[in-house]
Amino acid sequence: MASYTPPFNITNGMLTLVSSISEKIGKISVTSNMQAKPHLRKNNRIKSIHSSLKIEANSLTIGQVRDVINGKTVLGEKKEIQEVKNAYAAYEKLLEINPFDINELKKLHGIMTKYLVDESGEFRKGEEGVFSGDKCIFMAPPARMVPELMVNLFDWLSRNKEEVHPLIMSAVFHYEFVFIHPFSDGNGRMARLWHSAFLTKWNSVFEYIPIESQIEKFQDEYYDVIAKCHTEGSSNTFILFMLEQIDKILDEITDQISVSAENVSEYVKKLLDVMEYDMPYTLTSLMELLGLKSKETIRRHYIHPALELNLIQMTIPDKPQSRNQRYIKK
Repeated sequence: MASYTPPFNITNGMLTLVSSISEKIGKISVTSNMQAKPHLRKNNRIKSIHSSLKIEANSLTIGQVRDVINGKTVLGEKKEIQEVKNAYAAYEKLLEINPFDINELKKLHGIMTKYLVDESGEFRKGEEGVFSGDKCIFMAPPARMVPELMVNLFDWLSRNKEEVHPLIMSAVFHYEFVFIHPFSDGNGRMARLWHSAFLTKWNSVFEYIPIESQIEKFQDEYYDVIAKCHTEGSSNTFILFMLEQIDKILDEITDQISVSAENVSEYVKKLLDVMEYDMPYTLTSLMELLGLKSKETIRRHYIHPALELNLIQMTIPDKPQSRNQRYIKK
């Protein structure tokens, strides 16, 4: 029997994007020491988890996701809180994952769906479809075919890991995985986790890049592209879509790490280091985090310069002195 090869063609558009992404990754690696920015890793990890779960209709806010991860009590559905705990446990193993190991895929699915599904860590026994809301995009292959389809897919990965660029291979896998829909639940979450695992294995910088948040911004297009690929019979359109999203989010990461530029004072750097993204802070809470006692000092040396550089924003910009004013890191 001939070896399986997923239907796709490498195009000039793909190669242009691979080149652009590689160049941006190179600049990020040269100009920044990501390991010296643990706050950036954690904040982007929270973004990844929140976005990946939100795509699957988890209603918890990014603040609530952060609180669950930090061990705080959160009022919400038990299932949704467990989804956050599971996703965090799975993403914490990102650097350890061997994306070419099918047994590891099952193991991570067991972590991602712990206490949530009966078939946790096992391929599905029943029939499934891929849905965007109430709309069925397509019906997945019969359950009896899943084991063979997955073995064939992983065999292709192993045979071509030196031939196909990881940026393209990860996108091909993502689409093929969603098409096969091997598990009874958690397929979308696992597809996005595995995509990140491929890229992190290629370059560790991707541990800090929340690709899931970029997908969530274009969620409708994400599902439309999957449906289009099913009709076209190849993953070309999906590969291009994912490369475009990765290329875009690298610009955001470059902006995040630019706070080390010469025009940013040490005061502002310290302020940004104690702030988490998308979390509102009062002036008093920031003073406590920075160990300051003077409101005049924090405003003059920290808050005002950060506002001028557009690194933070006020929740009530029309009333700068409002007692309800909060500051958010951008």
